[in-house]
Amino acid sequence: MRVFQLQDDWGMANLKLAKRQRPHPGPGQVLLQMRASSLNYRDLVVPERGYGNFTGTLPLIPVSDGVGEVVEVGPGVTRVAVGERVCPTFFQGWIAGEPDLARMTGSLGGPIDGTMAEFMCLSEQGVVKLPAHLSDLEAATLPCAALTAWSALATHGTLRPGEQVLVQGSGGVALFALAFAKLAGARVTVISSIDDKIERLKALGADATINYRTTPEWSKPAREITAGRGFDHIVELGGERTLPQSLRCIRPGGTLSMIGVLSGSSLSTPLGLIITRQVRLQGITVGHRDGFEAMLRAIDQHRPPIIVDRVFEFEELPDALAYLKSGAHFGKICIRH
Repeated sequence: MRVFQLQDDWGMANLKLAKRQRPHPGPGQVLLQMRASSLNYRDLVVPERGYGNFTGTLPLIPVSDGVGEVVEVGPGVTRVAVGERVCPTFFQGWIAGEPDLARMTGSLGGPIDGTMAEFMCLSEQGVVKLPAHLSDLEAATLPCAALTAWSALATHGTLRPGEQVLVQGSGGVALFALAFAKLAGARVTVISSIDDKIERLKALGADATINYRTTPEWSKPAREITAGRGFDHIVELGGERTLPQSLRCIRPGGTLSMIGVLSGSSLSTPLGLIITRQVRLQGITVGHRDGFEAMLRAIDQHRPPIIVDRVFEFEELPDALAYLKSGAHFGKICIRH
C-alpha cells in the first residue's frame, strides 16, 4: 500500500512517498481503508521532531486526522462493522476520564503512525462511528480541530446561552469554536487580520469582529463590545503575543482556553491579572473519545457548517503542508485518498 512517511532523518525534506505491507487486523482490531485526511498545525511540528522523544521514531507516517471505511474486523470486534465509516481518535488510548501521561502520549501522526496511508489497522476502541450526513472531507476535519474546540467550550467551558466568547483567527479550531459557541447560544466576537476573512466570519454568525492588524491593541475595543464586563470565555490560539491582551479583556472569573502558540510559545505576561481576577487558565489538548462521541451527537442534531478551504490529492501532501504553513487558509485543508 502507498504511504507518506518521514524516513532516514527528521525534517520536511525527508517526507517521502513509500510502500508498506497492507496490515491485517488481530483480535479486537479493525482495518480501515482511508478515504480522506485533514491537516493541523501539529503536522508542521512533527516532521521537525518538535515534540522531542514524544514525536516517535522513524520511519513515521504523519497526520493525525482522517476518515476511513471499515473493510475488515478481527475476532471479538463489536463496536463497529464492515462497511461503516469511522474516524480514528486522536488519542488512541484516552477513552474517558482525566488525562494522564499514557493517555496523552498515544497520539496519531506521532508517535503512532498517522492517517497518510491507504489502510490503517487500529483497536476498535480507537475509532468512532460518524453521522451519515457528513461527507468524507467534512468528517476528516473532526478528530483534532473540532474536538479541541468542543473540549474547550463544552467539556471544560460549560458554556451557557447569552455568554460572551472571543475566538482568535479563522483556522479550523477557530471556526469550530465559532460554530459550537453559536450552537450554545453565546455571543461571539472573532479577531482576524484580513478583511475578506472577517466578512466570511460574519456570514458564519460572528456577532462582532475586530481586525487586529489595523487595531493592534484590540483588547480595548474587544472589552467595549462586552460593555466593559469582559468575556466569559476566550479561545486563545495565538499564544505569546495574544495572551497579554486576552488577559486584559477576560472577565473576573472567566475561562481562558489555551490551545495554540501560533505567535510564540513563551509566557511573558503580568501574572497578577490571572491571580487577582481569579481567571481560569485552562490548557486544552484535543480530548477523549467520550467527548468526541458527544460532539458527534451535537453535530448530527444541529448540523453546523464545516468549512473545507482546499482539497489536495494524496501525492500532493508536501504542497498541502506548504499551503498550511502560508496561513492563507480559511477553515480546514484536506487530503483526498
